[in-house]
Amino acid sequence: MAAVFLVTLYEYSPLFYIAVVFVCFLVTSGLVLGWFGWDVPVILRNSEEIESSVRVSKKQMRQVKNPFGLEIPHPAAVSITRGITLTPDCLEDCILTCYWGCSVQKLHEALQKHVYCFRIKTPQALEDALYSEYLYRQQYFIKKTDKEEKYCQLPEDAQIAGFGRVPRSRYPLVALLTLADEEDREIYDIISMVSVIHIPDESYRLSCRILYQYLLLAQGQFHDLKQLFMSASNSVPPSRNASGESSTDKSLLEKVGLAEVESELHEENSKDCVVCQNGTVNWVLLPCRHTCLCDGCVKYFQQCPMCRQFVQESFPLCSKKEQEQDEPEHIFQDDPHRADF
Repeated sequence: MAAVFLVTLYEYSPLFYIAVVFVCFLVTSGLVLGWFGWDVPVILRNSEEIESSVRVSKKQMRQVKNPFGLEIPHPAAVSITRGITLTPDCLEDCILTCYWGCSVQKLHEALQKHVYCFRIKTPQALEDALYSEYLYRQQYFIKKTDKEEKYCQLPEDAQIAGFGRVPRSRYPLVALLTLADEEDREIYDIISMVSVIHIPDESYRLSCRILYQYLLLAQGQFHDLKQLFMSASNSVPPSRNASGESSTDKSLLEKVGLAEVESELHEENSKDCVVCQNGTVNWVLLPCRHTCLCDGCVKYFQQCPMCRQFVQESFPLCSKKEQEQDEPEHIFQDDPHRADF
């Protein structure tokens, strides 16, 4: 029909036909180039137009010091029968308490009680909230200078070969780190850390890893730590990974909590923006959690350049003032005791 109309129009008035085609061309060009500000594919725009049109909200973060750190040094050797080796790394004297076969429901009820009822700042407080719904308990006193490995194992007479098929009613192991000194609990915002650890058994052979880590605050909140995803050349070193996995072993089936996720950027990889390949990686994009852009490039992107997911919020790992004062030592030093909320 359109072709017949154009032929009829050309026969009636060639000049009017040319004018109609030219107007159609201008309208189409305007849509493609985004002259009218409509939500259309943008192919050609200069940098000033892109910067002014993209508005990604910046998430307000508060940096606090985390006195707790926990690693699994030998994840490949872990099993229900052989036990597990844990390496605590604490800024103050702490108590490490391990609960084998902890009830999933009771643990999450305990976390809610921390918010609404009482603060879980001691092992006894957690045990009261769990109503002793665990199979076995081990406890260690950790000095702040102590970096020794702590070995945890079920007793031989327990006769536990596994915790059943997924979904399970019990977590294989829950590790609680609390401050030993009452005075230290008044100093730190974070008063305890709960780590949920998967241990492979006969029914579920997924490699050993930390599934979740929760930081419990003195004010009654708790936060679920999540891993940041770096570019290939700026990935988290496997030796410092709290779950003991290599950077290539990425599991999207479970949430992995890491105590040192936001500060494990190494100085040799500091200038590794995936766009300009020159600026310092400093921005975390949410909700995908890719850390891949520098201060200069982040303002040009409304979608993550790595996964193409739309960016809802973003926040910097370090402020410009911190970068000027301590660059590069403070920004990228290997510090597991930093957490941003």
